[in-house]
Amino acid sequence: MKQQEIKMKETKVTKTSLVLPPDTNSHRTLFGGKLLSYIDDIASISALKLCRKPVVTASIDSVDFIQPIREGDAVTLEAMVTWTGQTSMEILVKITTEDLMTGEKVLAALSFLTFVALDDKGKPTIVPKVVPETDKEKWLNSGGEQRAKYRKMRRAQSKELIEFFNDNE
Repeated sequence: MKQQEIKMKETKVTKTSLVLPPDTNSHRTLFGGKLLSYIDDIASISALKLCRKPVVTASIDSVDFIQPIREGDAVTLEAMVTWTGQTSMEILVKITTEDLMTGEKVLAALSFLTFVALDDKGKPTIVPKVVPETDKEKWLNSGGEQRAKYRKMRRAQSKELIEFFNDNE
């Protein structure tokens, strides 16, 4: 059976939120955990748009906070599936902050996440193949397999650490 194909642009999702005082820390910048919640949320919507099946977060690559997101700013997240395996998909989330008084926009952070699609028994199931069209999409997609290999290696190391800590309790 041939894997269904979906264009990358069909998985694109955008979300903008105003950074309010309850969302900030003592520096009046967005809590990192709040941003992680936004990232996971929008990435899951993008993953669902690809496969139209239940999904779970398998991993969140590092999130480097390059630019602070300040109280009163707008934070915009853009997500898109950039690569697919058999049952997993990689989603890029780009985070931009905008000073609403000046209109200045700055890229604040980037993150890749991996999601797995589940069947009705909660087991991993085949996902459609994502198809890049633009040069940017093709560039992102071309690195997906290498990033997936790195994640598998990192996951194996994490499992070893868990076993180590379980044995030493």
